[in-house]
Amino acid sequence: MKTKILGLAIITLLFACKKEDKIAQKEVKQYTIEQFMDNEAVGGGSFSPDNSNLLISSNRSGIYNVYTVPVTGGEMTPITQSDSTSYFANAYFPKDNRMLISADGNGDEIDHLFVRETDGSIKDITPVDGAKANFYGWSKDDNYLYYGSNKRDPRFFDVYKMSTEDYSSEMLYQNNDGMDFSGMSEDENYFALSKTVNTNDSDLFIYKVNTKETIKINDNLSANSAQDFSKDNTTFYYTTDDGSEFSYLMSYNLNTKEKTKEIEKSWDIMGSGLTSNGMYMVVYVNEDGKNAIEVLDTKTMKPIDLPDFENKSITSVGFSDDEQWMRMYVGGSNTPSDLYTYNLKTKKQHKLTHVLNNEIDVEDLVTAKVVRYKSFDGVEVPAIYYLPKQASVDNKVPAMVWVHGGPGGQTRQNFSSLIQYVVNNGYAVLAVNNRGSSGYGKTFYKMDDKNHGEKDLQDCIEGKNWLANQAEIDGNKIGIIGGSYGGYMTMAALTYAPEEFDVGVNIFGVTNWMRTLKSIPPYWESFREALYKEIGDPYSADSTRLKRISPLFHTDKVTKPLIVLQGAKDPRVLQVESDEIVAGVRKNNVPVEYVLFEDEGHGFVKKENQIEAYSRIVKFLDEYLKKEKMPVDGDIPKTKIPAEE
Repeated sequence: MKTKILGLAIITLLFACKKEDKIAQKEVKQYTIEQFMDNEAVGGGSFSPDNSNLLISSNRSGIYNVYTVPVTGGEMTPITQSDSTSYFANAYFPKDNRMLISADGNGDEIDHLFVRETDGSIKDITPVDGAKANFYGWSKDDNYLYYGSNKRDPRFFDVYKMSTEDYSSEMLYQNNDGMDFSGMSEDENYFALSKTVNTNDSDLFIYKVNTKETIKINDNLSANSAQDFSKDNTTFYYTTDDGSEFSYLMSYNLNTKEKTKEIEKSWDIMGSGLTSNGMYMVVYVNEDGKNAIEVLDTKTMKPIDLPDFENKSITSVGFSDDEQWMRMYVGGSNTPSDLYTYNLKTKKQHKLTHVLNNEIDVEDLVTAKVVRYKSFDGVEVPAIYYLPKQASVDNKVPAMVWVHGGPGGQTRQNFSSLIQYVVNNGYAVLAVNNRGSSGYGKTFYKMDDKNHGEKDLQDCIEGKNWLANQAEIDGNKIGIIGGSYGGYMTMAALTYAPEEFDVGVNIFGVTNWMRTLKSIPPYWESFREALYKEIGDPYSADSTRLKRISPLFHTDKVTKPLIVLQGAKDPRVLQVESDEIVAGVRKNNVPVEYVLFEDEGHGFVKKENQIEAYSRIVKFLDEYLKKEKMPVDGDIPKTKIPAEE
């Protein structure tokens, strides 16, 4: 199977830091949320058959639409001009200028595949109501596209082959066993399939079409992930953490069944893939929350030289079908990623975008730094830290503990308009990668299993204590913020440790684990049992614990101001979760704000909604965290701050 786009789309909020000497106070220009949201977000990058253009997604119109841009730079041409539904670029068709794009229903995650024909019309080629469709790649002869769909059974994704001529489909693999399709050889004889065991470990299989044989690849319980097949259909590449804390790259000879360790790093190898003709292998490493990318010459397996962007990082790459051009996203924690192209023959590079708003001086933005602190039991917790440039010993600033989504997510060193906006307004942000976060070894990853709202919450509290001990932080003004699982942690903090944080920002957070675990989308079926193993089975005796750790049943404990933000279309954390937590906390006569978007899902993608959401968050923090508090008789500091040396 030929995939035209290599690269990992890692959409996360970000951060990082190491201990430094006192930072002098600096005058910083303050920007509006409209200025921050006038930054452009660009994604994708499929080369046209003649290498003249790239097909990309951009939110410059206020929502995501599809555009083309010349490979040497120039004006972007809109391909879709929607003002309601976001459209995303998948790929150019291999032989002509038709375009494959995708869209869901305002965040409901029911994605369909569409073709933008050469006459400009757009056709839904997977029109089954309620069924999801995922693009997998192109056939070797370029006459077919492969895709997955759960139209036969909402729980499982079958694999289909669709003609690029008349869009007729045939099923190649019927998924009756809850397997996840993970790749296919170009001769269509070998399928890579995975079976989730738990949230860290999965079994990996090769299904051989001509013999109907299924071979298990891994010998031991481990995290295994298919990466690619060689172009001669003899070798299968996969990553595994078998016998190691971190994942490394292995090869498996499909004829002899011999396994060989190919590449190992001191961090997780997140992904790897071959270019269209197998000239290059791209390797992605999760290096302390940042992408490190190598492009290897497959003849020597040595890295080729890539352009140097000084203090910025190459975060994603993709290649043209003839392997003559490479597109790159390049950015950092203090600047969003721009799109570049690079000609591998001429060594010329071209910058195609300038996504940072021209009104914003990059010198006013903060570079994230990685820090580590000890938790209550001695476990070292990595975190990513943003300290406002205007902060100093004489100008102490309030702070927020940021918790990522998941469980099992990771806050990474990427750019976030929201984080930069919060920091620009004078709030420090410490993004904790509490136990259970990915990227720091499988032992650390498993530490929160059936400990949610307990030891992971203690890690967040210790993050607050670390902040309170920083000379530039006002230790009496520290809140907690997060989305999804991070929103759950916000509510857990306000209910189970009500005196620790001064405010809470809950962005579509889980508040009733039993309901959430019972109402997960049907297409999560292959992952459902693993989720139950990590968090708890709501249909078993685990329900007692799940009720105990669900903030909804303990809203009477909440005493600190709260803001809740939710999308009505969210299929993962239902709107009722936020409706009920807001109603419950309001009974305590505690300040509660509720921001509901009728046209958003699990994450806000429309700029007008992002502007509303993020401005409401900062306005809330200004009202309830930053302003001077009236002393109350008998008040004592929640956290003792050692005297400065």
